[in-house]
Amino acid sequence: MASKLQHLTVAGELVTIRPIRATDARMESEFVRKLSPLTKHYRFLGGLKELTPAQAKTFCEVDGRHAMAFVATVNENGLEIEIGVGRYAPNTKADVREMAVTISDDWQHKGLGKCLVLQLMASARDYGVKRLYSLELADNTEMRELAHELGMSATRDPDDANQVFYSLQV
Repeated sequence: MASKLQHLTVAGELVTIRPIRATDARMESEFVRKLSPLTKHYRFLGGLKELTPAQAKTFCEVDGRHAMAFVATVNENGLEIEIGVGRYAPNTKADVREMAVTISDDWQHKGLGKCLVLQLMASARDYGVKRLYSLELADNTEMRELAHELGMSATRDPDDANQVFYSLQV
Protein backbone atom coordinates (compact mmCIF):
# COMPACT_ATOMS: atom_id res chain seq x y z
CA MET A 1 0.00 0.00 0.00
CA ALA A 2 1.21 3.51 -0.83
CA SER A 3 1.06 4.81 2.74
CA LYS A 4 3.84 2.58 4.09
CA LEU A 5 7.18 3.98 5.10
CA GLN A 6 9.95 3.62 2.59
CA HIS A 7 13.60 3.66 3.61
CA LEU A 8 16.34 4.14 1.05
CA THR A 9 19.97 5.12 0.99
CA VAL A 10 20.69 8.31 -0.93
CA ALA A 11 24.19 9.76 -1.16
CA GLY A 12 25.21 7.45 1.68
CA GLU A 13 22.46 8.60 4.06
CA LEU A 14 19.33 6.82 5.20
CA VAL A 15 16.26 8.66 3.87
CA THR A 16 12.71 7.94 4.98
CA ILE A 17 9.75 8.65 2.73
CA ARG A 18 6.46 8.69 4.59
CA PRO A 19 3.04 10.31 4.48
CA ILE A 20 3.00 13.80 5.93
CA ARG A 21 1.24 14.19 9.28
CA ALA A 22 -0.80 17.04 10.73
CA THR A 23 1.92 17.32 13.38
CA ASP A 24 4.57 18.12 10.72
CA ALA A 25 3.60 21.80 10.32
CA ARG A 26 6.72 23.11 12.08
CA MET A 27 8.99 20.80 10.06
CA GLU A 28 7.25 21.83 6.81
CA SER A 29 7.66 25.53 7.66
CA GLU A 30 11.34 25.06 8.43
CA PHE A 31 11.82 23.14 5.16
CA VAL A 32 10.30 25.97 3.10
CA ARG A 33 12.16 28.65 5.05
CA LYS A 34 15.52 27.00 4.24
CA LEU A 35 14.88 26.66 0.49
CA SER A 36 16.91 28.97 -1.73
CA PRO A 37 15.06 31.93 -3.27
CA LEU A 38 15.22 30.21 -6.68
CA THR A 39 13.78 26.93 -5.39
CA LYS A 40 10.99 28.87 -3.64
CA HIS A 41 10.37 30.80 -6.85
CA TYR A 42 9.96 27.59 -8.84
CA ARG A 43 7.80 25.89 -6.21
CA PHE A 44 5.46 28.77 -5.49
CA LEU A 45 5.67 30.57 -8.87
CA GLY A 46 6.51 33.79 -7.10
CA GLY A 47 8.12 35.47 -4.14
CA LEU A 48 7.00 33.49 -1.09
CA LYS A 49 9.57 33.81 1.69
CA GLU A 50 8.03 31.47 4.25
CA LEU A 51 4.76 29.73 5.04
CA THR A 52 2.23 31.27 7.37
CA PRO A 53 1.10 28.99 10.20
CA ALA A 54 -2.23 28.55 8.37
CA GLN A 55 -0.47 27.54 5.13
CA ALA A 56 1.76 25.06 6.96
CA LYS A 57 -1.28 23.55 8.68
CA THR A 58 -3.13 23.23 5.36
CA PHE A 59 -0.12 21.62 3.67
CA CYS A 60 0.06 18.99 6.45
CA GLU A 61 -3.61 18.07 6.64
CA VAL A 62 -4.22 15.53 3.89
CA ASP A 63 -6.78 12.76 3.60
CA GLY A 64 -5.10 10.59 0.95
CA ARG A 65 -8.16 10.37 -1.24
CA HIS A 66 -8.40 14.03 -2.30
CA ALA A 67 -5.07 15.39 -1.12
CA MET A 68 -1.87 13.55 -0.28
CA ALA A 69 1.70 14.45 0.58
CA PHE A 70 4.82 12.41 1.18
CA VAL A 71 7.89 13.83 2.90
CA ALA A 72 11.47 12.70 2.51
CA THR A 73 13.35 13.05 5.79
CA VAL A 74 16.74 12.37 7.31
CA ASN A 75 17.80 12.13 10.93
CA GLU A 76 20.23 14.83 12.04
CA ASN A 77 21.37 14.70 15.66
CA GLY A 78 18.18 12.93 16.69
CA LEU A 79 15.88 15.33 14.84
CA GLU A 80 13.78 14.46 11.79
CA ILE A 81 14.64 16.96 9.05
CA GLU A 82 12.54 17.33 5.90
CA ILE A 83 14.58 17.30 2.69
CA GLY A 84 11.78 16.92 0.16
CA VAL A 85 8.04 16.78 -0.32
CA GLY A 86 5.71 15.59 -3.05
CA ARG A 87 2.01 16.29 -2.91
CA TYR A 88 -1.19 16.24 -4.87
CA ALA A 89 -4.31 18.34 -4.39
CA PRO A 90 -7.87 18.26 -5.74
CA ASN A 91 -8.84 19.40 -9.20
CA THR A 92 -12.29 20.05 -10.65
CA LYS A 93 -12.22 16.52 -12.13
CA ALA A 94 -12.62 13.64 -9.69
CA ASP A 95 -9.88 11.54 -11.29
CA VAL A 96 -7.26 14.30 -11.77
CA ARG A 97 -4.94 15.87 -9.19
CA GLU A 98 -2.48 18.73 -9.34
CA MET A 99 0.92 17.72 -8.03
CA ALA A 100 4.03 19.51 -6.79
CA VAL A 101 7.45 18.20 -5.85
CA THR A 102 10.08 20.19 -3.98
CA ILE A 103 13.54 19.01 -2.97
CA SER A 104 15.86 20.99 -0.71
CA ASP A 105 18.76 22.50 -2.58
CA ASP A 106 21.42 20.21 -1.08
CA TRP A 107 19.45 17.09 -2.06
CA GLN A 108 18.53 17.93 -5.66
CA HIS A 109 19.71 15.65 -8.49
CA LYS A 110 19.89 12.56 -6.25
CA GLY A 111 16.68 10.81 -7.30
CA LEU A 112 14.39 11.96 -4.48
CA GLY A 113 11.96 13.74 -6.79
CA LYS A 114 11.36 10.56 -8.74
CA CYS A 115 10.88 8.53 -5.54
CA LEU A 116 8.31 11.02 -4.26
CA VAL A 117 6.39 11.05 -7.56
CA LEU A 118 6.32 7.24 -7.61
CA GLN A 119 4.81 7.29 -4.10
CA LEU A 120 2.23 9.86 -5.25
CA MET A 121 1.36 7.71 -8.25
CA ALA A 122 0.81 4.63 -6.07
CA SER A 123 -1.40 6.60 -3.70
CA ALA A 124 -3.34 8.14 -6.58
CA ARG A 125 -3.99 4.71 -8.10
CA ASP A 126 -5.31 3.50 -4.72
CA TYR A 127 -7.98 6.21 -4.91
CA GLY A 128 -8.93 5.97 -8.58
CA VAL A 129 -6.97 8.99 -9.75
CA LYS A 130 -6.05 8.61 -13.42
CA ARG A 131 -3.83 11.63 -14.04
CA LEU A 132 -1.43 13.88 -12.16
CA TYR A 133 -0.37 17.21 -13.60
CA SER A 134 1.91 20.04 -12.62
CA LEU A 135 2.07 23.67 -13.72
CA GLU A 136 5.68 24.87 -13.77
CA LEU A 137 7.72 27.78 -15.01
CA ALA A 138 9.17 26.99 -18.43
CA ASP A 139 12.76 27.71 -17.32
CA ASN A 140 12.63 25.18 -14.44
CA THR A 141 15.20 22.77 -15.85
CA GLU A 142 15.09 20.46 -12.82
CA MET A 143 11.37 19.85 -13.31
CA ARG A 144 11.83 19.46 -17.06
CA GLU A 145 14.47 16.76 -16.44
CA LEU A 146 12.27 14.98 -13.88
CA ALA A 147 9.25 15.13 -16.20
CA HIS A 148 11.32 13.66 -19.03
CA GLU A 149 12.65 10.88 -16.77
CA LEU A 150 9.09 10.00 -15.70
CA GLY A 151 7.73 10.11 -19.26
CA MET A 152 5.41 13.05 -18.56
CA SER A 153 3.90 14.94 -21.46
CA ALA A 154 4.63 18.67 -21.67
CA THR A 155 2.35 21.37 -23.08
CA ARG A 156 2.87 25.13 -23.02
CA ASP A 157 0.23 27.02 -21.07
CA PRO A 158 -1.91 28.68 -23.78
CA ASP A 159 -2.51 31.63 -21.46
CA ASP A 160 1.10 32.13 -20.35
CA ALA A 161 4.09 31.18 -22.52
CA ASN A 162 6.31 31.23 -19.41
CA GLN A 163 4.51 28.20 -17.96
CA VAL A 164 4.35 24.51 -18.90
CA PHE A 165 1.79 21.85 -17.98
CA TYR A 166 3.34 18.46 -17.30
CA SER A 167 0.96 15.52 -17.24
CA LEU A 168 1.33 11.90 -16.18
CA GLN A 169 -1.07 8.99 -16.46
CA VAL A 170 -1.01 6.96 -13.28
